Amino acid sequence: MGAQWKQKGRTEHAAAKGRLFTKLVKEIIVAAKAGGPDPSSNPRLRMAMEQAKKNSMPRDTLERAIKKGAGLLDEPVNYELVTYEGFAPHQVPVIVECLTENKNRTATNIRVLFRKGQLASSGAVSWDFNRLGVIEATPPEGGADAETAAIEAGAQDLEAAEEGATRFLTNPTELDAVSKALAGLGWTVSSQNLAWIAKNPVHLEGEARTEVESFLEAMDEDDDVQNIYVGLK
Repeated sequence: MGAQWKQKGRTEHAAAKGRLFTKLVKEIIVAAKAGGPDPSSNPRLRMAMEQAKKNSMPRDTLERAIKKGAGLLDEPVNYELVTYEGFAPHQVPVIVECLTENKNRTATNIRVLFRKGQLASSGAVSWDFNRLGVIEATPPEGGADAETAAIEAGAQDLEAAEEGATRFLTNPTELDAVSKALAGLGWTVSSQNLAWIAKNPVHLEGEARTEVESFLEAMDEDDDVQNIYVGLK
């Protein structure tokens, strides 16, 4: 199933780790601004903080991002979410979400990045995606049946994720409730977010797939690009 694309091994080098920190800081700022600085009552911030800690973000950087987002510093930053739709090489559908304080700069960069594909108008691609809540979680010690957990927690669907985890899919409005229910069943939730999931992902192999992955890697290296969703199996 086509889902969020993540560059493999992108934290291996200092420059790549810096780009990852930039994206994580933006998410923390936006989450704190939208839901306040208390992670216990702000699930989006809680998940962003956990991802930051998982990637060894310095504590000072993390705390400063929270304060900046909550308006507790004299340096207000207003990031806007801008979404672009288009096609990677070989007509693979792509949705790109950007967080930016300068939409003109971002639009110029995205147009350049789409030269090896095709930038499309709003709605030209998103009709072939579902907007869903996505939760990644690992079972409790001793194991547990993922399908049973999905039914009991109220998830719509599920699929295998990496490293023994399971990806649970939900209605967007039920994301936090299902996440809490899974935690109550003993599952460890590693991430939860809203995502675009492709209805008809394309299967590619060989050189064609390499071309698409190179296109996505170049897109991901732009600091304004926050999430990439691709219809690729």
